[in-house]
Amino acid sequence: MAGPGEPCAGPGVWNQTEPEPAAARLLSLCFLKTAGVWVPPMYLWVLGPIHLLYIHRHDKGYIQMSRLFKAKMVFGFALVILCISSVSVTLWRIQQGMPQALEFLIHPTVWLTTMSFAVFLIHAERKKGIQASGVLFGYWLLCFLFPATSATQQASQGDFQSDPFRHLTAYLYLSLVMAQFALSCLADQAPLFPKRPPQANPCPKAGASFPSKAMFWWVSGLVWKGYRRPLGPNDLWSLGSENSSGELVSQLEKEWTRNRSATPRHTKATAFKRKGRGNKEAPETETLLQQQRGKRGPLLRAIWQVGRSTFLLGTLSLIVSDVFRFTVPKLLSLFLEFIGDPNTPAWKGYLLAVLMFLSACLQTLFEQQHMYRLKVLQMRLRAALTGLVYRKVLALSSSSRKSSAVGDVVNLVSVDVQRLTESITYLNGLWLPLVWIIVCFVYLWQLLGPSALTAIAVFVSLLPLNFFITKKRNHHQEEQMRQKDCRARLTSCILRNVRTVKYHGWEGAFLDRVLHIRAQELGALKTSSLLFSVSLVSFQVSTFLVALVVFAVHTLVAEENAMDAEKAFVTLTVLNILNKAQAFLPFSIHSIVQARVSFDRLAAFLSLEETDPGAVDSSPSRCGAGEDCIRIQEGTFAWSQESAPCLHRINLTVPQGCLLAVVGPVGAGKSSLLSALLGELAKVEGSVSIKGPVAYVPQEAWVQNMSVVDNVCFGQELDAQWLETVLEACALWPDVDGFPAGVHTRTGEQGMNLSGGQKQRLSLARAVYRKAAVYLLDDPLAALDARVGQHVFNQVIGPDGLLRGTTRILITHALHILPQADWIVVLEDGAIAEMGSFQELLHRKGALVGLLDGARQPGDGGEGEAEPPAGAKDPRGAAAGGRPEGGSERFMKLVPEKDSAASEAQTGLPLDDPERPGRPKGEDRTQYGRVKAAMYLTYLRAVGTPLCLYALFLFFCQQVASFCRGYWLSLWADDPTVDGRQTHAALRGWVFGLLGCLQAIGLFASMATVLLGGIRASSLLFQGLLWDVARSPIGFFERTPIGNLLNRFSKETDIVDVDIPDKLRSLLMYAFGLLEVGLVVTVTTPLAVVAILPLLLLYAGFQSLYVASSCQLRRLESARYSCVCSHVAETFQGGPVVRAFRVQGPFVAQNDAHVDESQRVSFPRLVADRWLAANLELVGNGLVFVAALCAVLSKAHLSPGLVGFSVSAALQVTQTLQWAVRSWTDLESSIVSVERLKDYAQTPKEAPWKPLTCAAHPPWPRRGQIEFRDFGLRYRPELPLAVRGVSFKIHAGEKVGIVGRTGAGKSSLAGGLLRLVEAAEGGIWIDGVPIAQVGLHTLRSRITIIPQDPILFPGSLRMNLDMLHEHTDEAVWEVLEMVQLRATVASLPGQLHYECADQGNNLSVGQKQLLCLARALLRKTQILILDEATAAVDPGTERQMQAALGSWFAQCTVLLIAHRLRSVLDCARVLVMDEGQVAESGSPAQLLAQKGLFYRLAQESGLV
Repeated sequence: MAGPGEPCAGPGVWNQTEPEPAAARLLSLCFLKTAGVWVPPMYLWVLGPIHLLYIHRHDKGYIQMSRLFKAKMVFGFALVILCISSVSVTLWRIQQGMPQALEFLIHPTVWLTTMSFAVFLIHAERKKGIQASGVLFGYWLLCFLFPATSATQQASQGDFQSDPFRHLTAYLYLSLVMAQFALSCLADQAPLFPKRPPQANPCPKAGASFPSKAMFWWVSGLVWKGYRRPLGPNDLWSLGSENSSGELVSQLEKEWTRNRSATPRHTKATAFKRKGRGNKEAPETETLLQQQRGKRGPLLRAIWQVGRSTFLLGTLSLIVSDVFRFTVPKLLSLFLEFIGDPNTPAWKGYLLAVLMFLSACLQTLFEQQHMYRLKVLQMRLRAALTGLVYRKVLALSSSSRKSSAVGDVVNLVSVDVQRLTESITYLNGLWLPLVWIIVCFVYLWQLLGPSALTAIAVFVSLLPLNFFITKKRNHHQEEQMRQKDCRARLTSCILRNVRTVKYHGWEGAFLDRVLHIRAQELGALKTSSLLFSVSLVSFQVSTFLVALVVFAVHTLVAEENAMDAEKAFVTLTVLNILNKAQAFLPFSIHSIVQARVSFDRLAAFLSLEETDPGAVDSSPSRCGAGEDCIRIQEGTFAWSQESAPCLHRINLTVPQGCLLAVVGPVGAGKSSLLSALLGELAKVEGSVSIKGPVAYVPQEAWVQNMSVVDNVCFGQELDAQWLETVLEACALWPDVDGFPAGVHTRTGEQGMNLSGGQKQRLSLARAVYRKAAVYLLDDPLAALDARVGQHVFNQVIGPDGLLRGTTRILITHALHILPQADWIVVLEDGAIAEMGSFQELLHRKGALVGLLDGARQPGDGGEGEAEPPAGAKDPRGAAAGGRPEGGSERFMKLVPEKDSAASEAQTGLPLDDPERPGRPKGEDRTQYGRVKAAMYLTYLRAVGTPLCLYALFLFFCQQVASFCRGYWLSLWADDPTVDGRQTHAALRGWVFGLLGCLQAIGLFASMATVLLGGIRASSLLFQGLLWDVARSPIGFFERTPIGNLLNRFSKETDIVDVDIPDKLRSLLMYAFGLLEVGLVVTVTTPLAVVAILPLLLLYAGFQSLYVASSCQLRRLESARYSCVCSHVAETFQGGPVVRAFRVQGPFVAQNDAHVDESQRVSFPRLVADRWLAANLELVGNGLVFVAALCAVLSKAHLSPGLVGFSVSAALQVTQTLQWAVRSWTDLESSIVSVERLKDYAQTPKEAPWKPLTCAAHPPWPRRGQIEFRDFGLRYRPELPLAVRGVSFKIHAGEKVGIVGRTGAGKSSLAGGLLRLVEAAEGGIWIDGVPIAQVGLHTLRSRITIIPQDPILFPGSLRMNLDMLHEHTDEAVWEVLEMVQLRATVASLPGQLHYECADQGNNLSVGQKQLLCLARALLRKTQILILDEATAAVDPGTERQMQAALGSWFAQCTVLLIAHRLRSVLDCARVLVMDEGQVAESGSPAQLLAQKGLFYRLAQESGLV
């Protein structure tokens, strides 16, 4: 409403001829009255309809009439009545013949309609569930602000008697508006019937008032709670549906699919394959993804379509913030005009001080809203992209899986998705700083005239340098990412196969490989960091050069242009904005460069070849009796579209209820046949059809890190009776009864708490529980001994088993079960050699007869399979399949080495005992409280004390140069003018330039020192982590989830590499800048100290409140994200099983739940950041107000120069101090990564690999004599002995077999011999030397072990066979000839340099076992341990392998650990283990004659 008084009219207002200061024009009574009348209505009529449309589309429910609403309506109607009275009085006066200005009629009419609209909005918001309105809050604020200013001026003039009605109306209006504004600061009650269901712990934002939302005060409760005690998961708010993974991923997936279908697809699997570089390091230096420029478009469009509304709204907030940002220097210019004009009334000074304060506050609020919206968008996109990657993992084809690795996918989720989403914050930094620069140049033109044009020339001349730096940094960034991928892939492979690495003492070789890659990675990072420093300094120098050239040209070239206070300090304020723009630009470019590399990798992964859902014609309906369940017609299949076929012209029909056995030699294509039926292979030609649900048992058991019952049920509802039947049939009840938590016992990461046999039977139980129509069984008996294998076949697979009546395809090497099969298929070289019933094939005397003849004793050629590696035994003490009657034999295997039935029989310990110290849990453990000072000292020690002191000295020097430069400029501005010129302008300019150059040099040196010191610290900390993990005993890896370790080697290492040095650099820059600004303000206006000290206390209080919560949220977020990484890695390994069971949906839901838990931590953390920033800047803006207020109060005693110096410095101190606190807080949050890298420094370690003094001197052992003397071992100090009182002697060159039931202690002897577990009593002597006095690497390098599980590492075949490069190529070919693989290797591309995939997935299991045998033959040590090394090969190949071993190791001592008694019949002596002791010892003939335990085992195997 119009203020009282005369209208704005007359020649004195509109026809002024005398120049008037800008402050007088903008702060005139007429201007304020006009703005007060028209600005609020225009605001409401522009935003009101948009707000109405928004709340109509986002209905939250109905709010009952509350007291708050009724009060708003009463005051609203009162304002309407007041406007009506103003219009009525004006009309009455006109009717009475009193002349009235037209504005007295128009203004109340406009306000009448606007107030009516405001009342309608209040009512509409209640109907739509709006508890707090930002639009009306702004409207009432504007309605109060402008009229209050003009009314105050009018009241000060004292003309109340001229028009008392309008005076009273104005004051009453202000009172009502003030009441409405106060009410708009409150929040209404929650809707009575909300559209969304209520949550257990809802986010308080929904019920917060608008000021609370604007300044993030609704977070204060959580921050205060975090300050008082450590935050826990129950303290976090529930996740809103708009932030949940299910909704976010579905949106992105929909857009991604639509954009991909609109773009020509290029989904060749070779895009993801590693291409060799022609050198030895090709496997380690190849990038995860090659150039994928064409795949960038669809994903970019999908991300834009999902997040554009939030991004554009955040960008709008930033633009509004920048409007207020540039208002500040204009107001400063007006303020200096006010100071320089002694006749200006004081109220204008106070008003300008208030306006500067409000402008700074509004800039802060809009900027923080921008950051909040973009951070929320960043969090949402991270969840959406993680979900998209996970869904892609579930759909990857076999060729895509073989060309990638677990580490690659974990890197995508943990590093690339993070970098891509973080770049969103910097997207506006690519164009907005350019706008800032243009506006700054306009300001400079207004201040300095044409001299400002020289600034453009200086700035443009430096652009090519920055473009060159950016291009070079892009190259080095890509190189760093390539090395990071190689390191992650190799590290992941080492961690997953650490048992094999320790068996052979290869830790040193693998550490060298990892550190070599790490050195190349850090070399690229070092170059990139130096270029980054150059980029930052170049922008700082460009800002300084602009100031130098502009000032020099202005004062030295143009006539009558002297430097005065207004030009100097307003220019400095503008240049500070320019400085921020030019500093923000390289940050943005740096982030976008990193994001582009990650984006390309992500887009390429999402474009990989997927399994063809139409490859198999599958029907969910079960087929009837006599119908064909499985049919393959003229089927030719390949692993990828580009590779040669692996199965040729397959014609196969399997009727319902048939048991089909598939046999053949190693590499014949048996497993490929099942993969073809599952749709895992690329179908070249032909057709495949399956009727009914399918269950699949892979050759290598895949077990989830869940309880036993969850693994068996696999997402189905629990049927207790059927579960009991299945566990009994699969011989799992004895094991389950021994577990401390029974069926609820967790299996551990990759089933580490289970033995190999237990995992295989659990995998089979999962399939049986499914009650499917078709069962595809890939050699499920391979890891079972003879007795258990026969039991499982009879009770589950055979004609009388649980699966009778279903269609079963069984791949097996156990030829003795073939007579019970309905039909037999013999495969050779990827084709069907023959098929028919057992009797038919015998009469044909074809391929099957050849297989039978190749096995000397076909009756037990496959009865028992290998015992699990290194003592991972099935802890059964009762008959297979039955339940033990007593509890003494029930125990839980926490680690695979524990194979004694008595090892944990009496413990009864739960798997995850929270009270037992040092017991790692399945989840990553979380630290509590603030980061200890020791962590900072650890990091600084890694940087190095001399380097730390040198960096501090350099920062101090450059800041001194900066202070001198600013002070010198103030002296230049104060120089007296003579005839319009300053006499010392040239000297001032030269010294100003010299000081700027010194500052630039010091700035580059200081930043480079910090960044290089950070790289040095990162290198040492990574080496420490790698050493701590490598030196840990085998039990550590079995109790620690691999996801936790991978998280430390990927995400935490990346933070230490990049984030900590960058945040430390920022902290030092802002801290030293703060010292300079504090000194300037204190010296110039000592009165400001009164405000600075309380301000520092407030800052300290905010930081103390924030840091404790922030660090704890950071820890929780990291731990939660480890679960996401572990689940992604687990699903990647078990993808074929998940697809076979058609349970992609439950797995996607499980991944979404993990991501949502991570989101629950991320959201409070990001809003806490905004709470800190908003409140720090708001409090800091008070310093601007104090400095300006002091200047108005002391106007008579201060010169404009001093005022400009003080206020411009105060404008800097707010953001400087805020960013100093933020940098400190971010550093403390990031230093948690150092804490996590040091987590394993105090864990128990193995004995020294190579001690200084060694009892064994080469060549040792000469003969290979082994003696056990009262040997005993236990797996943890609190457990009883797993092996006890073992004493025997093995003569040099003797071949000794070690047999016994599962859990008897056989493999524990091998583990003790290799010192995987140290002896608890007694000892072992080799050639008279106690092995306890021999270094671990010396010992393990003198003993060769061939375990059951064949393990190959990514790299060449040559590297896998000769890890330490100790043998010639001729020797390698010789051993390949011995194991009958010479022809196979010669046919491979590259031959010995053929690249093995991760885990050797591009070779069959049998071929991998033969390669492991070749590796052992190449080592040829005096002692050989065979832990069922022939489990995965056919009987004929096994006989040839035994002959090769017999001739090659004829003079060596051989320990043969076996389930199959046939394997030990040619041994000179056999040791029979029972309950951790030697029960019998003698030759096989003697033991059979004794008719003891060995005889009973022989009976069970069918030998007698």
